[in-house]
Amino acid sequence: MSTCSVHPLPYRANPAEYFTAIRHAPGAVLLDSGRPAAERGRYDLLSAWPEATLAVWPDESGSDFLQRLRENLALLGDAALPAPYDELPFAGGLIGYLSYDFGRHLEQLPHLAVDDLRLPDARFGLYAWALISDHQARTSQLVFHPKLVESERQRLITLFSHPAPSAPATFTLHGKMTPDLTAQAYQQALARIQDYIQAGDCYQVNFAQRFRAPCIGDPWVAYCALREACPTPFSGFQSLPDDGAVLSLSPERFVKISQRQVETRPIKGTRPRGATATEDAANAAELLASPKDRAENLMIVDLLRNDLGRTCRIGSVKVPELFSLESYPNVHHLVSSVTGELADDKDALDLIAGSFPGGSITGAPKIRAMQIIDELEPTRRGLYCGSLLYLDVRGEMDSSIAIRSLLVKDGQVCCWGGGGIVADSEWQAEYQESMTKVRVLLQTLEGL
Repeated sequence: MSTCSVHPLPYRANPAEYFTAIRHAPGAVLLDSGRPAAERGRYDLLSAWPEATLAVWPDESGSDFLQRLRENLALLGDAALPAPYDELPFAGGLIGYLSYDFGRHLEQLPHLAVDDLRLPDARFGLYAWALISDHQARTSQLVFHPKLVESERQRLITLFSHPAPSAPATFTLHGKMTPDLTAQAYQQALARIQDYIQAGDCYQVNFAQRFRAPCIGDPWVAYCALREACPTPFSGFQSLPDDGAVLSLSPERFVKISQRQVETRPIKGTRPRGATATEDAANAAELLASPKDRAENLMIVDLLRNDLGRTCRIGSVKVPELFSLESYPNVHHLVSSVTGELADDKDALDLIAGSFPGGSITGAPKIRAMQIIDELEPTRRGLYCGSLLYLDVRGEMDSSIAIRSLLVKDGQVCCWGGGGIVADSEWQAEYQESMTKVRVLLQTLEGL
């Protein structure tokens, strides 16, 4: 098997310092663990100038698109990383997003919600190089797949060794971020969900509302401000054609595969951070003790055990962590972990096909919950609740659930907030929670 070459660079805790050099390059993408402020993430990964760009066609089946991704990975070719770099997460491969609506290519769903953002349901680049920072080892390095020609390697080494100063840029909203739904419409939608729950259609439905404002300027400026205000371990920035971008400040992993070991970490259960240490500790304790939040979390854990069971070796699916507390700048979350081992005849893309979109942002049972979401949310979610992910030629993968995520496109910025609705949900509390989750994002953008 061919081996990647690795070129060390000076370590940078903040990937923005390196990303600036490729900010305006085609296919520029950053998967960002939120350092130095966020605690959990280990790696940042950035690249540009993909060998190929792959978007799902409107009428293409999910399995056909995933097969196209598979074939492009095979064209790039297997490669290993040399010691001592073999722990690095990416040896060349795919980086991109799956929108929530990629679920329509995998399952039969109604078409009631309006697709007014016109974002492709999935878009990936095939990358033969990446700049990877390892925050545990405190190293930054360029990783070159063997397919990348020598002249391109030298160009990239020069580019990142002598970064040019970034041109000044701005990002401004023309008005406040306003919700698409009135409080009354939100209340009516929740009543409808609870009718479905009483009728036995479902146990839980994740319901979201969208906020938006017209904007002008460089979305990268907005991303840098947001990552400072709300550092999270599954952040990311992906440039789109026509000056658009995906901006994600997600705290939630979808699925990770390393050496065929699978992990998913669903978040279900939220409380705001307190104004004082005492209030903060009380909010955390209330969340940990809440029967409603524990029941919601357990429902999603069961759903994910079932999803992972479709592609994991029989008997390998376990729940090593249940109801852990994770705290972020604006909220406390209740998080669990489900693990498994890929079956011999399955790969990472089979796992995506069997488990996307994530259960924590749909509800249970999943397909019925997705049908209800399509009926009650007036517009399609697009990127929101989809996934930012990488998948390399070795089969290593990590992916987020794109909550706390924004889309800048066609002169406006959109952001979504939602939560799991169950039988005893109170609409005012849920409405407030959907606001709490995105307040720091909205305030940051309005302050630029």
